[in-house]
Amino acid sequence: MRLLFALPGFHRYDRGAEVALLAVADALARTGDDVAVMGAGPARENTAYTYRSVGAVRRERFERFPFFPPLRSETAWEDASFVPGLLAAYRPGDYDAVVTCSFPFTHWALRRPSRRRPLQIFVTQNGDWPAYATNSEYRSFRCDGLVCTNPDYLARNRGQWPCTLVPNGVDLQRFRPGADERARLGLPADKPIVLMVSAFIETKRVLDGIRAVSQLGDAYLVVAGDGPLRSEGEALAARLLPDRFKRVSLAAGDMPALYRSADAFLHLSLLESFGNVFIEAWASGLPVVGHDSERLRWIFGDSGEFLCDTENQPVLVETLAAALARGRLREGQPQGIERFSWARIADQYREFIGALVAERNSVG
Repeated sequence: MRLLFALPGFHRYDRGAEVALLAVADALARTGDDVAVMGAGPARENTAYTYRSVGAVRRERFERFPFFPPLRSETAWEDASFVPGLLAAYRPGDYDAVVTCSFPFTHWALRRPSRRRPLQIFVTQNGDWPAYATNSEYRSFRCDGLVCTNPDYLARNRGQWPCTLVPNGVDLQRFRPGADERARLGLPADKPIVLMVSAFIETKRVLDGIRAVSQLGDAYLVVAGDGPLRSEGEALAARLLPDRFKRVSLAAGDMPALYRSADAFLHLSLLESFGNVFIEAWASGLPVVGHDSERLRWIFGDSGEFLCDTENQPVLVETLAAALARGRLREGQPQGIERFSWARIADQYREFIGALVAERNSVG
């Protein structure tokens, strides 16, 4: 198949959506599909897909801009700035299908009129609101296939769109138990470390994590992330976690070492579409503390022993303490994680998109 993956953050950020879709694109390219990727960042080495940088203004530049429909956030502003370059580079007839999780502007651009427009595949990495909402710009949403990253989204949308259920995956060669690298990363060797890999935005609840860890004696909190609430979070940590807090921004290549250097993983989002960080931490052997929900139970199965009501702070603190007491695996592979290998996930994408392409070709 001839496929295009398009997202402003490609090769610029290594957040959940970017990591997931690039991993799928690379895995598909390595097993025979003709895959192109368009994003705003620079080219990277050792990718199997063909990459083209089309530019966009960084989302951080828009943090103080006014928000209103459809420019509802700094990422929407970034998305809008991505479209001119995308339209200049995009040739619809070159592809059987195009894949994105960005709405509305990238989605609109990929649906530009064409004699033979490629199939439009939308992935619910950032939520399924575009697929079911009927207000404002969401009324314009159309797709030929919807990849749902959790069972809730599948149940809600399969009556309206051709759907499939495909979770995100993890690189099991990179994210695995092993020796820590605390000295190289500038982390204390004598304290239990709680790791959060979260943007400093309201929905990630990093400030709640700071408050919880502050009640755990000598536990040290590391937050890998950035965002509009960074200053507020750092000020709170300076007050509640003096000498027990560090915010880091690491290259993607250093993230496996960061996971291996922690003793427990904490992620407090209540509305995560999937959450790559959950399985990255799990694959690295960390006990994972997250909000107890059907969605996370579906991901973890019997391995979700540290899921709890994270909005109940005493319960959260108690669960964190139990996770730290268990600590991380030092070797081997956590049981159950193998179903999330990127090779398996890419096979599911290929099967779904390939069937849609074959169906369209069969009717002319």
